[in-house]
Amino acid sequence: MSLAIIRSRAQYGAAAPPVTIEVFLSGGLPAFTIVGMAETALRESKDRVRGALLNSGFEFPQQRITVCLGPAELRKSGGRYDLAIALGVLAAKRLVPASALQNVEVFGELALNGALRSVPAILPSVVAAALDGRVVMVPAGNAEEASLASDNVIAVSSLTEAVGHLSGSAPLAARTSDIDGSAACHSAQPMSADLRDVRGQQSAKRALEIAAAGGHNLLFIGPPGTGKSMLAKRLAGILPSMSVAEALETAAIESVLGRPVAAADWRNRPFRSPHHTASAAALVGGGSGPSPGEISRAHNGVLFLDELPEFNRRALEVLREPLEAGRINIARAGGRAEYPANFQLIAAMNPCPCGYLGDRLSDCGCSKDRVTAYRRKISGPLLDRIDLHVEVLRPATHELRAQDQEAEGSVAVRDRVERCRAIQTQRSGICNARLAGAELEAVCAVDDACWQLLEKAAQRFNLSARSHQRILRVARTIADLSKVKKIAPPQLAEALSFRCLDRGL
Repeated sequence: MSLAIIRSRAQYGAAAPPVTIEVFLSGGLPAFTIVGMAETALRESKDRVRGALLNSGFEFPQQRITVCLGPAELRKSGGRYDLAIALGVLAAKRLVPASALQNVEVFGELALNGALRSVPAILPSVVAAALDGRVVMVPAGNAEEASLASDNVIAVSSLTEAVGHLSGSAPLAARTSDIDGSAACHSAQPMSADLRDVRGQQSAKRALEIAAAGGHNLLFIGPPGTGKSMLAKRLAGILPSMSVAEALETAAIESVLGRPVAAADWRNRPFRSPHHTASAAALVGGGSGPSPGEISRAHNGVLFLDELPEFNRRALEVLREPLEAGRINIARAGGRAEYPANFQLIAAMNPCPCGYLGDRLSDCGCSKDRVTAYRRKISGPLLDRIDLHVEVLRPATHELRAQDQEAEGSVAVRDRVERCRAIQTQRSGICNARLAGAELEAVCAVDDACWQLLEKAAQRFNLSARSHQRILRVARTIADLSKVKKIAPPQLAEALSFRCLDRGL
């Protein structure tokens, strides 16, 4: 009788809980049993392991083999445990030294010829293993992605290579991370999508800068063709650079979806723009897994919802919780998962069904009732969670002439945004849009003149308590951009000017 223990990790949402694999060889009739809440693909692992061992030149033990995956109450699926089980069998036979497995976590699906196939969702597992100070052994196909998160990655292409490394007969060099923690991350949009390309729209550009500086949600309202989408697509290009930790969190979502994480662009801020026909499940996530949705894929980046009233009402309402909490909990028949969803929402809509209400060149044929019904497609509680409501009017013809070479581009705006975020981080550790409770009262304290202005606005526009707080947060960001220590009436007045829906646009 012999026992071997080897480590791996499960994939559970964006988390990677540890799994201990115990392989026990005992007397009796030959049998191969896997216990520990293994699903179908994992139960089939015994056939893949048998074929891989025999075709790699190893003798398959004619004993009773029991593989226990713990903890038993954690559901385990997929072929990610194949290599660990095979190495456990060999370690139990004393063909692989047990000491070589003590500080190693193993992942990989075996082909019948002993070759290794890459596995999905490897990045969360490698991140967790690196935090525990362990070496990770992964298939060669996962090596580039894994090396983003760890300095100790052993990439193997076959079972034979894995055994050669662990036994010391053919050691492999570890792949180290080439991440420079001090290096700045790039924007999600190429510099060809520069803010300089937007002609006119100075008020909208100002609102875009404020939104980026404070992490505020933003809604553009205006007729078709005024540049709402063009402006929205340039938000990611003026956001502050992502830290390595933020980039890893975002890349982990793509890894969970089985999408390749390329070293060339993994640090770009995501920009997601789902179509207005997208369902609630497509936005928040779902399926038998369940899998992350668009809001999680936009984590640490931008979620752009064009034609906001055309989205299904139920799909929009599910955004309310993640907009506040920055996370989403998904419960389905196949299980429960939690994913990060700390995204910045930017949306665009027409002022009425035909789109031309208030336009100086086109007549609007919509009745008041139609306009009201159109706007009521967006609930008040959702609008309350959007800090800036900005009217985008048709630019004058002279503003559409050849672009002024002195117009400010995305790089200059991003520099100001980063300086403003640095002030917020030093003061409270979070961006202004996330201020709450006593911290909000302390950071956004105002004098009597500001309170009088705010009270008049609240009475005239019937502002909710949440709108009141969001106006203060925006005013704080405007003050930070101006390097003003205390909010004054000019900053508060500008914040109120970016609430056009409250004024009954």
